[in-house]
Amino acid sequence: MPSKLQNKKSQTKLKGARHYFFLNPYIDSSFTRCPKCESKTKIRKYCLVIHIEPKNLFLLNKSCRYCPSCDLIIVKQADLERLLIAACEKNAPDIIGNEYFVFGTIDRADWKNVQKKKISPQDAIKYLHPFKDIWKFEVIPGGWYPEEKKKA
Repeated sequence: MPSKLQNKKSQTKLKGARHYFFLNPYIDSSFTRCPKCESKTKIRKYCLVIHIEPKNLFLLNKSCRYCPSCDLIIVKQADLERLLIAACEKNAPDIIGNEYFVFGTIDRADWKNVQKKKISPQDAIKYLHPFKDIWKFEVIPGGWYPEEKKKA
């Protein structure tokens, strides 16, 4: 029979991984089409969980590009950084410019409970859905290329 301690450990496990993620560093590319499957992307709101060095957890409810067929969330890096700077100017100006990492999402209901202070930010990590994988894509400008460059 499992002890109470073992039951508590199993309750604090992270939820299952979901979605793939791409942080779009390109200012001039919005990815209205999925970079992997070329289908049209949709706009969806996600509650992103962002870690800002050192030891700062930030929850951001943001509209993102989403490809339903690839399960890919695309976030424009310039927009994300602008929002992070705006949020940190008032609350924690000393962490502006620090390294950050977007590592998952939480459900909207859990995000609302954190906003209402029903869940502490430390406990919010229990509701995290980490990303399955983080993808990187390279934009190749359109135009004419010699045959040997097309194959490479």
